[in-house]
Amino acid sequence: MRALLISTYDLGRQPFGLASPAAWLRTAGIDVECVDASRSPVTDEQLRAASLIAFYLPMHTATRLAAPLIDRAHQVNPSARLCAYGLYAPLNADWLRERGITDVLGPESERSLVELASPSIPKRTSSPESPVPSLESSTPSPKPSAQGLPRLQFIQPDRTGLPALKEYASLRMPDGTRRIMGSADATRGCKHLCRHCPIVPVYNGQFRVVPVDVVLEDIRSQVAAGAQHVSFGDPDFLNGPAHARRIVERMSREFPGLSYDVTIKIEHLLQHSAVIPLLRDTGCLFITSAVEAIDDRVLEHLRKGHTRSDFVEVAGLCRRAGVILVPTFVPFTPWTSLSGYVELLDLLEDQELVEHVAPIQLAIRLLVTSGSPLLDLPDICEVVAPFDPASLTWPWRHRDPRVDALQADVMRLVMASTASARTALFGAISDVAHEHAGQPASARMMTSGTPVPYVSEPWYCCAEPMEAL
Repeated sequence: MRALLISTYDLGRQPFGLASPAAWLRTAGIDVECVDASRSPVTDEQLRAASLIAFYLPMHTATRLAAPLIDRAHQVNPSARLCAYGLYAPLNADWLRERGITDVLGPESERSLVELASPSIPKRTSSPESPVPSLESSTPSPKPSAQGLPRLQFIQPDRTGLPALKEYASLRMPDGTRRIMGSADATRGCKHLCRHCPIVPVYNGQFRVVPVDVVLEDIRSQVAAGAQHVSFGDPDFLNGPAHARRIVERMSREFPGLSYDVTIKIEHLLQHSAVIPLLRDTGCLFITSAVEAIDDRVLEHLRKGHTRSDFVEVAGLCRRAGVILVPTFVPFTPWTSLSGYVELLDLLEDQELVEHVAPIQLAIRLLVTSGSPLLDLPDICEVVAPFDPASLTWPWRHRDPRVDALQADVMRLVMASTASARTALFGAISDVAHEHAGQPASARMMTSGTPVPYVSEPWYCCAEPMEAL
């Protein structure tokens, strides 16, 4: 049995979703090849040699990019077993099966992949000397559901054969230097139920803790491979606050020059504000937080768990602690108004956060996927068109066409100005927004803010895909 694991895109990072199952498969004695199609093409020879071809689908863009590869795998190797796994696989199960995928697994899929690759493998139990995951059944684990997800005994990911870290997104520092980035997951899933989040239909409020030793060993191997900065991929690093504290304290002691970044909800930063100085002291360069909106009505629709005033308070906490807050937004929703968009820009100026926000965050639209809890809202159902298999979304249009026109203009500005300084581009967006809203342009004399570290590939979440994939 030979397994081929394929990733099409994972936010510019070396795919954890290839490294983790590769470790399980190799531990079980299965021959594995990993291909990151975002960095090197998948060849016909690789497809022909595989008995099991598994596509890793952690996000919406990755799923769309997988479609032609799935078709090609059918043509080149019709006898291979085709599988899809990752967060977006169960969300698009029907679409995947229509394309010939026989096995649709969720994000907690390592054990199931071993079972698919070797159905007759005997049951094993792990030991300190041989950390082989226990296989409880000779049949694949069921699709994740609200009733529960598999509980796995995590082992160290195996990144053998993946492109070097220097080939992935890097961290650009304010002084113009770059740091090679690694990535790690300390937890999986999320205990929160934000309506727009793709994690919710799959995990339904559950999350899994990756043992500290496993996380540290993965970081250790990446530092040895050249990593100078680690980006934690957890949906919320403080889902397990004590666990997070143990990881950053141990990491800081072992690698005192290593920087890192994390993603944390606004409400968690308020609840655990005492941890912000600890993050700073252990090397955290910035905290990403999915603020999404500043309109309390929109935040309530999204079930975000924070308010506009909470966001302002957290911005102040981070400023005083000397930690950079990087807020992300979904500024265009069915509830967005022209005046509300202008108000968002004004608040970012007031809070001195212009340089902290990637320009694309001011242009993206709310993504409504298959299975999204957003579809439980009557006012969403009133504006969506029928499900579109080509985009894998429920397309929607705003009741006020001027809002859609503004979004299109902002996106054009962002896409045409990729090399522009953030402050200058923000000013251009502000001028366009004020014009659409029929308001006089801001009279403030905007000066360039203090540059902040940022990742060289923009981060997208809960946004409609761009037309040019």
